[in-house]
Amino acid sequence: MASIIKNRAIVNDDWTLVRPAEDGSLPAVNELPAGKIIVPLAFWQAERDALSASRGAAELGVWLAPDSEPADIAGDFDKLAVIAVDFPVFRDGRGYSIGRLLRERYGYKGELRAIGDVLRDQVRLMLRCGFDAFAVRADKDISDAIKAFDDFTVQYQGAFDEPAPLFRRRAASASSSAASQKVSA
Repeated sequence: MASIIKNRAIVNDDWTLVRPAEDGSLPAVNELPAGKIIVPLAFWQAERDALSASRGAAELGVWLAPDSEPADIAGDFDKLAVIAVDFPVFRDGRGYSIGRLLRERYGYKGELRAIGDVLRDQVRLMLRCGFDAFAVRADKDISDAIKAFDDFTVQYQGAFDEPAPLFRRRAASASSSAASQKVSA
């Protein structure tokens, strides 16, 4: 069984990612593997009712390609346990925006997983965009990738994980310290 990083821990991955065959075809709903599956957005849109009838929400996930529109899945959050975002190559950063949109604009609260060409250099930034699970590329060391979360102790910019930029956090800290000094004086 493959492993992923989830909530900053290495865990067994019990999900099967369904990708199109080389000719672009996908299996029929009744030919899908047993257990928990993550299907492409287009497959979900075409077979939503059949998939929902054959499996519960706890066993269904959808993955978005870099050119997918997150709004297309926003009404289905209650039917899905996982939303994955595909990073097909290292240099394609559109998935970061998809992650932030899902979390901040559409309010997605479930597991948000990065899949594809996921490397150590990216996981910390993906976390800042709202991802909480990472399927590190198979030829990379997942134990090394998890160390990326501790590479930096202070974040300057605001992001999903820390909305206030550093200067605002420092100003708030300074004003609360000044207020507590006035109270004790």
